[in-house]
Amino acid sequence: MDRATFACSTAFFRDYNSSSQGASCLPGGHVDFIEKAESFTYSDFFRDYLIPNHPCVFSAKFTEDWGSRRNWVTWDGKPNFEHLLQKFGEAVVPVANCDVKEYNSNPKEQLPFKEYVKYWKEYIKNDYRSSRGCLYLKDWHLSRAFPAQDVYTTPVYFSSDWLNEYWDALAVDDYRFVYMGPKGSWTPFHADVFRSYSWSANICGRKKWLLYPAGQEEFLKDRHGNLPFDVTAPTLQDRSVYPRYDQSQPPVEIVQEAGEIVFVPSGWHHQVYNLEDTISINHNWVNGCNVAIMWCFLQDELAAVQREINEWKDPMDDWHLQCQLIMKSCTGIDYKEFYNFLKIIAENRISILENGLDDEASAKNTPKAAISTLGMLHAVFDLKRTVKVLTSLSANEDFKKLDLTSLSPPPEALLHHLKAAIDTALL
Repeated sequence: MDRATFACSTAFFRDYNSSSQGASCLPGGHVDFIEKAESFTYSDFFRDYLIPNHPCVFSAKFTEDWGSRRNWVTWDGKPNFEHLLQKFGEAVVPVANCDVKEYNSNPKEQLPFKEYVKYWKEYIKNDYRSSRGCLYLKDWHLSRAFPAQDVYTTPVYFSSDWLNEYWDALAVDDYRFVYMGPKGSWTPFHADVFRSYSWSANICGRKKWLLYPAGQEEFLKDRHGNLPFDVTAPTLQDRSVYPRYDQSQPPVEIVQEAGEIVFVPSGWHHQVYNLEDTISINHNWVNGCNVAIMWCFLQDELAAVQREINEWKDPMDDWHLQCQLIMKSCTGIDYKEFYNFLKIIAENRISILENGLDDEASAKNTPKAAISTLGMLHAVFDLKRTVKVLTSLSANEDFKKLDLTSLSPPPEALLHHLKAAIDTALL
């Protein structure tokens, strides 16, 4: 590690050690606006926003060199439909109907992208009305489907991204999405997958965000414990239905302009509206700062499943396994895969610490490239946080009841390797 990188890493690590932890809202619901990239470092973001779990907004200067900002937008700031059709016309995309509630979400269908663009154009011409409803293209894995396209570059602040590092290693999924929708399209009240962080950049258009700090959602549940579909619905004022609504804080409101990036903290519930025809790039991500929150979320999810099927506990021999299967079907992960998630992240960091960084790997979009940018002590920080969560997982009674013989290496061996790698790196 050169002197400049070591100095940067040391400052980063010092900032972490002096930072407070825990989710809270800034006084008065204020959200910081980050104007200039050259005066805002990763260490600043880590100290002031990741660790304290505070939202912020990055100015359009952070996205001005993206290919999508240049090519996907017309001179007057509208979606460039002709360019998009030329590049992606034959793709099939997921589309939600914002006018229909199905359980606690909007129903989705798969449409050819060119058909969706045709609908969108007609929707605009018809004064934003259609017999088909308000359709919103959501959760499109465009980067995975079109990896060669010059769309965007992930800002350094979001580069420590364990979710996409893990699912890229499996080559089966990712949490990088494109959203496109007309004025009036919206996303109902929710918190992001695994209670992850998220960042959302407007390529064009404007969004309105309503955000509630983690924990506030408890006051918004109805008398059955269900969260509202629409947090602005008048029914929330009915105390016989929502008995604790009066105890909730007003939401933090953000109006996001074209080019700006909103950072949504871990576990913050939110509802989002497109105020204009809008295109956005969205990532969900987990790292050492919030992996403990992800672990708490998984424990809560399993406990909820166990309560639901508790009456079958005695007659069902594999009850604990069935609980894991149900949890995975609902959340996308179970305890054994969470172990493998931690293992992949840990082994990547150990490899970096033991073998160093080569120039070829550092130049690519890889975990090694991210650590090369952030500094080697960031790898140590990641391992320390992994040790804490892995120790808790290994001691968890529900985890110990599973058949762990398929896990390689065994949890005890992995923990020993992690601790040894940390000790060696800090010598």
